[in-house]
Amino acid sequence: MISTDTISPIRPTHRQPAKALRAECLRLLQINSPDDKAAQVQRLDVAQCTLDTTETLIAPSQLPGRPERPLLVHPSQLRTRAVGTLQGRAGLIHALTHIEANAINLALDIVWRFAGMPTDFYRDWWRVAQEEALHFELLNAHLKQMGFTYGDFPAHDGLWEMAERTHSDILARLALVPRTLEARGLDATPAVRNRLVSVGDLSAAKILDIILRDEIGHVATGNRWYRYLCAVRQIDPITTYAALAQRYQAPILKGPFNLVARRAAGFSEAELSALQVPTEVTTG
Repeated sequence: MISTDTISPIRPTHRQPAKALRAECLRLLQINSPDDKAAQVQRLDVAQCTLDTTETLIAPSQLPGRPERPLLVHPSQLRTRAVGTLQGRAGLIHALTHIEANAINLALDIVWRFAGMPTDFYRDWWRVAQEEALHFELLNAHLKQMGFTYGDFPAHDGLWEMAERTHSDILARLALVPRTLEARGLDATPAVRNRLVSVGDLSAAKILDIILRDEIGHVATGNRWYRYLCAVRQIDPITTYAALAQRYQAPILKGPFNLVARRAAGFSEAELSALQVPTEVTTG
């Protein structure tokens, strides 16, 4: 006979309650350290989260969480440095790192802020947030290898300023952040990549290859959901875009445009024609 005195009682297991994805995005958005924010975004498993598409979350008084540095200035105050010098190349990599830090915030913000969209909308933008976190980590690591840290150079806040302007209008947010400001990255990346290759920074060039590949998908996500809302509201995407760009003072887009990447991201020929493109940019 086995003595019951030697048998340990079976203790109930306590599972951690599932995290609510949209509330978790709001929490992550408030983290000040971009390193911690990117790491936590990378670790969160969306499959283990609940998703309430109807809940209205209350915005805290100050968003987003951000570090004390970099110093944010008007774009006109930013110096253009020669990429052939270490300082100049580091300044360029820093600017790209800052863009990706902002891109994490933008993806997190659209998930928590706007209720009432289909489930796939939130899952799509969560995937974008994770890819932006990877981009930040890659660029930030490269910057550190060069002997610099994020915050060593001033930066501007144009991406988040547009997010603030469109905080109450999901159609404007989709039109003017992913489809306008982030789509400009499709145009600029090949030239930036070529500059880095010209000075022998092949590691940075490879990072930009990854970013361009992923950003085509991110802009495509913006196009998908912008067109979805236009269809639901029975409005024309092109005339609506022009009206939103004027209302929210979006920057006027200037070429040359990367038509190859823009087509891959889902822009229609009518939309590309509206840009009045003089020449095509290749991605090679």
